[in-house]
Amino acid sequence: MARYDFRSPRLFVDAALTPGARVALAAPHLHYLRDVLRLKPGDPVLAFNGRDGEWRTALAEEGRRAMALAVVERIRAQTPAGDLHYLFAPLKRARLDYLVQKAVEMGASRLQPVVTRYTQAERVNTERMRANVVEAAEQCGILALPEVAEPVPLDKALAALDSGRRLVFCDEDAPVADPLAALAGVREAGAAAASVPVAVLIGPEGGFSPEERELLLARPGVVRLALGPRILRADTAAVAALALVQAVLGDWG
Repeated sequence: MARYDFRSPRLFVDAALTPGARVALAAPHLHYLRDVLRLKPGDPVLAFNGRDGEWRTALAEEGRRAMALAVVERIRAQTPAGDLHYLFAPLKRARLDYLVQKAVEMGASRLQPVVTRYTQAERVNTERMRANVVEAAEQCGILALPEVAEPVPLDKALAALDSGRRLVFCDEDAPVADPLAALAGVREAGAAAASVPVAVLIGPEGGFSPEERELLLARPGVVRLALGPRILRADTAAVAALALVQAVLGDWG
């Protein structure tokens, strides 16, 4: 039996999910289920809210023109969120959408835009980011939605990190060329792999300024991570770095 049901439509709803409950559908969800997917009353829909696990529901009429989800039973218990913070210099719109979606898929628990000297995007639409978080979670069977933080300058983002959280800083001039070896050093330094709280930082495509690099390298326990001999776009670097961190220090083990 498949671990996830990817045949039924899956929706995030901001409502409590309990047996017998009825969840009114907002206009976008109603349009999607009735007009795009052409579902009928009684058709199955999966629902989750980030708190109560995943539930099997059935589409039900709710008055003359409205519809609701009739909650039937829970099919997956709520899983705890991971502890992987992703810090990044914002990109322009389409590439930021991609970056956010992939960070969710890769298990990030907090998305923190940071403003650096060479950041390209002048504005960050956090509501759009949250919409992309929900879309990625709906499509990939994810139950715990990561937090989306408001943009802050790099120095404030670093100051807000707990002292025990290891900062993985992607740096083409890292002294250890092998990224797996660099991360394995963190794992072997003390705690078990699954208990290492980590933050991954990806800078802008223009790189960090000398002052920003000095600030980063002054942080105790920072891990400088090389990503190979090729120059990567920031959104590609994000996927590569998060995959490496999850494989060595995260929940892939």
